[in-house]
Amino acid sequence: MTNIPEIFGCMVFDDAVMKERLPKETYKAVTKSITNNTPLSLDVANVVANAMKDWAIEKGAKHYTHWFQPMTGITAEKHDSFISPSTEGKVIMEFSGKELIKGEPDASSFPNGGIRATFEARGYTNWDPTSYAFIKDSVLCIPTAFCAYTGVALDKKTPLLRSIDALNVQALRILRLFGNTSVKRVIPTVGPEQEYFLIDKERCEKRRDIMYTGRTLFGAKPPKGQDLDDHYFGAIKPRVQAFMTELDEELWKLGVLAKTEHNEVAPAQHEFAPIYTTTNIATDHNQLTMETMKKVAAKHNLVCLLHEKPFAGINGSGKHNNWALSTDKGKNLLDPGKTPSENAQFLLFLAASIKAVDDYQELMRISIASASNDLRLGGDEAPPAIVSIFLGDELTAILDAIENGTPYKNTDAADMEIGVSVLPHFPKDNTDRNRTSPFAFTGNKFEFRMLGSSASVASPNIVLNTIIAEALRQYADELEGAEDLSAAVSKLIKRTIKKHKRIIFNGDGYSKEWQEEAKKRGLLNLATTVDCMPHLISEKSVKLFTEHKVFTELELHSRYEIYLEQYSKVIKIEALTALDMLRKEIIPAVAAYIKDLAESAACKKSISPALSVKFEERIISQLTELAEKLYEATSELDTAVHFVGEHSNALEEATYCKDVIEVKMSDARKIADELETLVGEKYWPYPTYGELLFKI
Repeated sequence: MTNIPEIFGCMVFDDAVMKERLPKETYKAVTKSITNNTPLSLDVANVVANAMKDWAIEKGAKHYTHWFQPMTGITAEKHDSFISPSTEGKVIMEFSGKELIKGEPDASSFPNGGIRATFEARGYTNWDPTSYAFIKDSVLCIPTAFCAYTGVALDKKTPLLRSIDALNVQALRILRLFGNTSVKRVIPTVGPEQEYFLIDKERCEKRRDIMYTGRTLFGAKPPKGQDLDDHYFGAIKPRVQAFMTELDEELWKLGVLAKTEHNEVAPAQHEFAPIYTTTNIATDHNQLTMETMKKVAAKHNLVCLLHEKPFAGINGSGKHNNWALSTDKGKNLLDPGKTPSENAQFLLFLAASIKAVDDYQELMRISIASASNDLRLGGDEAPPAIVSIFLGDELTAILDAIENGTPYKNTDAADMEIGVSVLPHFPKDNTDRNRTSPFAFTGNKFEFRMLGSSASVASPNIVLNTIIAEALRQYADELEGAEDLSAAVSKLIKRTIKKHKRIIFNGDGYSKEWQEEAKKRGLLNLATTVDCMPHLISEKSVKLFTEHKVFTELELHSRYEIYLEQYSKVIKIEALTALDMLRKEIIPAVAAYIKDLAESAACKKSISPALSVKFEERIISQLTELAEKLYEATSELDTAVHFVGEHSNALEEATYCKDVIEVKMSDARKIADELETLVGEKYWPYPTYGELLFKI
């Protein structure tokens, strides 16, 4: 039986290992560097590198890699062995501080958004000591940032670390106003819940759409889907339980705080959730989790699908980003607290969050944008594309009372006059959850529910950290010069509520009425990636990110190009895959069925001219008509694909893919899915939805 405390973190070069293996002064230098966010000297790095190498070799590692997160959305690694030649023609195992701190991979083939030419290959990986090294597949993995030779960030970790620093600076300014001088650092924390599908590997391998795109491009709805709500939180099947058990153990070894697992709404859909940790580590751990899910699934002859919408007609998969702010003393700044002063501080951070989300709705939407997530948002399974905040009835009532200067009546406490020095205590979890809200306050944190299942959590947290840093900056600039701080805080909170309350919505985000109401409120409805992406390089966005030193203007423009190029490439790959399936599998299958029906009719006639062949003739006629329509739709899609790549800029290309290619693909799919319901089972060329979703 697994001893969890014993195996937890056994493959991580964590604080306990460093304390045991490093000289006392070296250990102090490392912890000081991590705490104060300052670089290590090369002498200290040499000692750390040697201890890390010895530990890794004892664990069976013979190679090391700088593990980084380029703009591909997945991780990257280049393996180097520890060997160095000796004077006697032998080798010794060495690892220097220089090798630990800096690597030099070939950066030419990673997405760069036009920052550099292919021949400009040099890039650097830089050790991030705030995220512990770990051993994966017998390789020592060192979490690193990744930049070009010019210093321009080419990854997701670098701007994330910058945003964490920016938020820390402004949050400390606010805490100092409240007389808190003991806190040295404020750190955003995240617990990302992860949804996914598990499908039989043998069946998946028979579908080239899943193989190339991660989702099904064709598939008629099965007789039963999620109609009975019988899968959600239901008993976990033995095969899936075996996968989950091994997944937990592998993640625990890597120090990932795997906590919760259950069946999700759709058949074959499940969810994993960790305990929250610092945003940087949570981001690294989520990348590790997704990678480990796929590896463990393969060992169980399963395929883990992380696509946001792998099956039409049933729920897709998302990721819930539970975000909070904590001090280095362990205080959650989004916890309402029990004393008036704590409540005042909480309400100021809450007001800053409300202001930030309202001011930068477009960046919230951009942070989770992708071709795959566009397929999920707005359905009755995920939040709408309209960004809003859910606070619950009681907290909303408190804010209304503050805005209107009226007493807030709490049924659990005496009536109180609303003011900075006398603010009511309100308990956590004082209202129902709202699963239709994009950004919901859940007692002591915000749950950002718009993220896609396959995406890195870095982008949304970069945006969250930066926009809230900006709101806090504006607050601190105003309050630091106030003669009467209490009055100034009260006035500021009241003004914020009055100006930004349009972003607060506690109702049904799925309803058409909300879309109409949101439009009246002036909220943005950026339905697709193409609609929202131009806002990334607006003057407003550039000013925000450059002033907080999270992105340079060049880095923002590069990401704009990368996101749009990725959008277009994804849709083109899907279109080419659909054409491949239509021409090589679906149309031939329909033709074969028609041929056999025709031969069956001819056989009956040869036996006796009096025998009726009306059945065959009717179905042949129906199939032939649909087959001709499908052939025409296939030809139109083929023609449309030829024009991909012929547009003058990335936005025009993406717009064409959205408005033309996706529409042509949808037209062909509707016909093909109807044919699937008419063609004999033995003729249909790949496993159906029913087989994929229910045969595990």
